Amino acid sequence: MNHVNGKQEEAMEISRDESLDRSNNTMANAVNGEVDENGENPGQPVEEEMEEDDSKAEATFSFTVDNISKLKESVLSPKCMVRNLPWKIMAMQRINHSAEKHNQKSLGFFLQCNAESDSTSWSCNAAAELKILNQKPSGDDFVRKIQHLFYSKENDWGYSHFLPWNDLLEPDKGYCKDDKVTLQVHVIADAPHGVSWDSKKHTGFVGLKNQGATCYMNSLLQTLFFTNKLRKAVYLMPTESDDPTKSVPLALQRVFHELQFSDAAVGTKKLTKSFGWETFDTFMQHDVQELCRVLLENMESKMKNTCVDGTIPKLFEGKMLSYIRCKHVNYCSQKEEAFYDIQLNVKGMKNVIESFKEYITVESLDGENKYDAGQHGLQEAEKGVIFKHLPPVLHLHLLRFMYDPSSDANVKINDRYEFPERLDLEPYLEKKEKTPAIYILHAVLVHSGDNHGGHYVVYISPKGDGKYCKFDDDVVSKCTRQEALDRNFGGHDDDISVKHCTNAYMLVYIRESLKDEILCSVTEDNIPTSLKDRLAEERRIEAQKRQERKEAHLYMNVQVVTEDYFYGHQGTDLFDLEKANFRNFRVKKSATLKDFLEMLAENLKYPVQQLRPWPFQARQNQTYRPTLLDIEADINKIVQDLAEEGPWTLFVETLNPESSLQRLPHFDKDSDVLLFLKMYDPRTKTTNYCGHEYVPIAAKGSELMPELNKRAGWPVDTPLLLFEEVKPNLLEMLPNSDLPMEKMLEELMDGDIIVFQKDEPDLDSFDLPTAKDYFRDLFYRIEITFCDKNVINDPGFSLELSSRMNYDQMANGVAKYLGTDPYLLQFFKVQAYRDGPGNPIRCTFEGTLKDLVSFNKPKPRKLYYQQLNIRINELENKRQFKCIYVNSKLKEEKELVLYPDKTGKVCDLLEEAKKQINVTESGTLRLLEVIGCKIYSIQLEDMSLEMLTGTGTKALRVEEIPKEEVNLAADEVLIHVAHFHKEVFSTFGVPFLLKIKNSEKFSSVKDRIQKRLDVPEKEFEKYKFAVIVMGKVEYISDEDQDLKVNISQFFPHLHAGGNMQSRPWLGLDHVNKTPKRSRVGNYLEKTIKIYN
Repeated sequence: MNHVNGKQEEAMEISRDESLDRSNNTMANAVNGEVDENGENPGQPVEEEMEEDDSKAEATFSFTVDNISKLKESVLSPKCMVRNLPWKIMAMQRINHSAEKHNQKSLGFFLQCNAESDSTSWSCNAAAELKILNQKPSGDDFVRKIQHLFYSKENDWGYSHFLPWNDLLEPDKGYCKDDKVTLQVHVIADAPHGVSWDSKKHTGFVGLKNQGATCYMNSLLQTLFFTNKLRKAVYLMPTESDDPTKSVPLALQRVFHELQFSDAAVGTKKLTKSFGWETFDTFMQHDVQELCRVLLENMESKMKNTCVDGTIPKLFEGKMLSYIRCKHVNYCSQKEEAFYDIQLNVKGMKNVIESFKEYITVESLDGENKYDAGQHGLQEAEKGVIFKHLPPVLHLHLLRFMYDPSSDANVKINDRYEFPERLDLEPYLEKKEKTPAIYILHAVLVHSGDNHGGHYVVYISPKGDGKYCKFDDDVVSKCTRQEALDRNFGGHDDDISVKHCTNAYMLVYIRESLKDEILCSVTEDNIPTSLKDRLAEERRIEAQKRQERKEAHLYMNVQVVTEDYFYGHQGTDLFDLEKANFRNFRVKKSATLKDFLEMLAENLKYPVQQLRPWPFQARQNQTYRPTLLDIEADINKIVQDLAEEGPWTLFVETLNPESSLQRLPHFDKDSDVLLFLKMYDPRTKTTNYCGHEYVPIAAKGSELMPELNKRAGWPVDTPLLLFEEVKPNLLEMLPNSDLPMEKMLEELMDGDIIVFQKDEPDLDSFDLPTAKDYFRDLFYRIEITFCDKNVINDPGFSLELSSRMNYDQMANGVAKYLGTDPYLLQFFKVQAYRDGPGNPIRCTFEGTLKDLVSFNKPKPRKLYYQQLNIRINELENKRQFKCIYVNSKLKEEKELVLYPDKTGKVCDLLEEAKKQINVTESGTLRLLEVIGCKIYSIQLEDMSLEMLTGTGTKALRVEEIPKEEVNLAADEVLIHVAHFHKEVFSTFGVPFLLKIKNSEKFSSVKDRIQKRLDVPEKEFEKYKFAVIVMGKVEYISDEDQDLKVNISQFFPHLHAGGNMQSRPWLGLDHVNKTPKRSRVGNYLEKTIKIYN
């Protein structure tokens, strides 16, 4: 049994077996269990549209327990149906065995849900108020609240020690009268998951299935679906010729159509597949507002040059004006920006109106923060934004996630923040528009959880009439205005019925004057016939596939090859089993061979007597050859008994259309053998398939010679060499051709292969003179796919190479294909755990190609390569470093890619850098490590490069040492200087080193800094200077003109414990004038991508 601990109460959990014996459900002490199912709290208005049946969202019910003083066993009330689940009150006497309570008795009071169900997949989130009613007219009830996710393992929740037993029975308390106690529960439950909740029946709408973590996407899709004008436009997008697996518009049409007409929850796998997402992406939760932007942009681009071009901006695009207006001169700088959503601050705001007021608040630029007005100089000015146009559909993104400097992470703001159903935005417009900027609430997207994850649901008023439905993935339910709005304001710290971390994250408003246009009716007549037909055909095919899967156990798969599959094959056996494009037949396992032959005849367009099946059989010698099927004896046998396990593969022999025969020649299983013929040509190093032949086993090999020459197109008396293809890498030359076939070929069987070639005197002049040499070479031949490691998802190219090749032979083969020098190529193995480039292969590798590719992985076998600018034998003795070169004016000029010897030192790296830059002053370079726009360290020239890293947040920087810093006196030191504004952890710009001298005036240090930064005098006057030690800021006074430098301030400081040192640095506190992200959002930075 489960419980909730009160703030001051010790509660003890007991097993359900202790509290309730279902086989003996004693109700002796219960009196009818008076159940009040009004579905509303007393005194609260009744929602007209809330259900009054078993699917209602809330109910109040009571349970009177008689003979309470004698209560020993658990008792249950009659059930009360809420959300189609049975709810009961459970009560029992409990004893607290703790030492402090001295075996004190208490009343255990629990709410039980769906306890009789055997299902383990259901769940229902609910909040409840548990009461003991006071029998005195003026007495107060005893009340406690709970909030719980009920499911099979925790199907009851409440208090093990709800009220001390003595207090319960004490007459003066008023809870017990005539030895009776009345318990009451008011429960508010969400629609359940995992049970037969019919969303369509209860609401008229259906939900979307969650693929793993796609609740954010589901909430957005429902919002866009109920933007009816958009839905109409999506239906009208031309998709007739689109690829059904890659077309985002078609996938969106499919989802919208199913949401409109389906009776069950709709899947989104085809939609996410059209995005180009992998399975992993569907388990990665993203920001709903970011997805909204990306999806709308994608739809806008796909709508261009179609009949619905411009729909997205017409619905969602607004215009704002950013301005800076000088107070004392006639000068104003302004910029018009388009937006699809408005980001509103939540922190410190009570509601949406306050956020809008804050959004357009005018900022004064005066004092040290004057505006540079060009020819007018520094001027006092006003800076702000004003809205020029607000769109018909307004998306408001509430900034509930903000950066917290103290924790150096984003945190969620759960403060109370109210939003109205009717929003007047007239005061925030530059001038009035044609229709009033009055908006009505259409949707509330709600996030539950924190910065690390959570769950999204959406509350939508489909008709914009204030009647809401809750869309929680696959479950849709009607809800009250209070549930849609009030409970999502946030900040409900004292209300246990509302989760603290559940609050609105995105709001959708619709312009009141355009409501009828935006929420227009969308009927089947608004959907193009071509789209309806296409989706209907998709559903028909899917239904057929489902039926086939359902009946799959009744069928078997038969794979058929005909003789044309054998022509052109250059390998062993007759065809490549892995590459064969079989004709597949789905055959009932109970069908007879006769039935199957008739199916073959109908499909191949041959009469039954003109075809003969030969089942393939895997021999013990690793070959795969046709074998005999006795048609006469087996004609009435069922195919399942004739076939081997797995797909049944057949060679179907057919009568040559040019033959004058009416049926295939007779084959005598006792005296004939089926042989296949191949001809080898040493000039082209290829084999040619020459058909098959029925040969009497007593016939001599010499009798076969004329037929072989005829098929090769040679004179009938041409001398031949004959070989039997025994198995891979084994061809045996046949002996004297005057012997009968059964003696010429060892273990003569149907399906044996004879390879023949001309017996020529100059065979030794060829690379592979005989068929035996050819098949030996073929045995070691493998197909390798080479992919460029620098090209994402590069399909690469394939080469057929010998597995006995060494590194140089392989490199030459690839270089020949690419038209480059083999020494300008570097190769990489495939990673063992995933398909990607792994460790580089050294050019001195002494093994063979077989050692480089993985034979335990399925084909294709793969290697990666990259083309180089230096020879591979030089590169392998070097190590790559990427550094940023900063010039004397502190400008980041370019990225240097350097290749010093891997065993070298920092000085070698700097020598390599000199080859790429022009040194002008001292001619001496230095190497710095920079982290977060602060200099971390100066690397010593004799330090080994093996100790140097440039990964993660750490960057390497090369710069020329100014002449005055090359040699330092004993009273001089180089200090680290960095830029920040108010917050020392938010550094920006290019940090630098500065030489200071002990006891020199700080004013001269400032002069050198101003000269180094090349900052105008008026702007530099605004700079503040501070010494920062381990995050602590000590500002340097501007008033003391004679302040002198103490270099000891900049010596390293020991951390507590004495193990680490922290170097103080000089901070320049001033406004960061580098471009900032627009408040409307940066459309260029997206973590969510739609690839198609």
